[in-house]
Amino acid sequence: MSKKRTILITGCSSGIGYAAARGLRDRGWHVYAACRQELDCARLRDEGFDSPRVDYTDPDSIITALADVLEDTGGTLDAVFNNGAHATPGAVEDLPTEALREIFEANFFGWHTLTRAVIPVMRAQGHGRIVQCSSVLGLVALPWRGAYIATKYALEGLTDTLRLEMRGTGVHPILIEPGPVTSKIRSNSIPHFERWIDWENSARAEQYETKLAQRLYVDNGPDKFELPPEAVMKKLVRALDSRNPKPRYYVTTPTHLAGFMRRILPARTLDRILSR
Repeated sequence: MSKKRTILITGCSSGIGYAAARGLRDRGWHVYAACRQELDCARLRDEGFDSPRVDYTDPDSIITALADVLEDTGGTLDAVFNNGAHATPGAVEDLPTEALREIFEANFFGWHTLTRAVIPVMRAQGHGRIVQCSSVLGLVALPWRGAYIATKYALEGLTDTLRLEMRGTGVHPILIEPGPVTSKIRSNSIPHFERWIDWENSARAEQYETKLAQRLYVDNGPDKFELPPEAVMKKLVRALDSRNPKPRYYVTTPTHLAGFMRRILPARTLDRILSR
């Protein structure tokens, strides 16, 4: 039975999840570093992690993984970090409803399944942290990203509600909102774009070719304000260690700027800025 603080992190194959798993392990946590694919789980086990398979689109994998973690810890869990997600780029008018259903399963419904499953454990032990990896795109919208943004807006609202409902229980739901962070989300979104978006027959075909395709298929290097995934890990540490954690932790300059603009600017002014 582990006497260290314990955390289950999802989406640990690369990027934010992998950095969080390594960073917290270095700080003495017992990290359960979950991945969607068994091959990635095996790689992390070779690195010394406990790595259960969690596929957010497979509810059985979520329940089985959590049961295995709780058996290992003696029935306790100090924190969960919901992190794995993907994007489906494309204009909203070209986005099939089935594509929305698919991305909500991976980016939202699966997170809710895991969150609901850990709440009774945390409620019984009198403490816990439920940390959700949202995005600057949970604060403001940008063109071509409607599917991903819809899941993050939903996550923001559900987590805000949960935070109010969990007051006094010792369980703290917390949002982390990264802006541009080094990850594979751009390249990983290409198969979803190619599966769902019939861009050549879209009224926006020229825009797809001259704008979205250039950003999607061409690696232009880091964005101007891009930070490594360790920047998110540092805010995760604050969310986990603070006696009175903030409801939200911003990561990167664009997130701070977006939050500020959303508070002070009229919607039409903000629209003009974001649509450029």
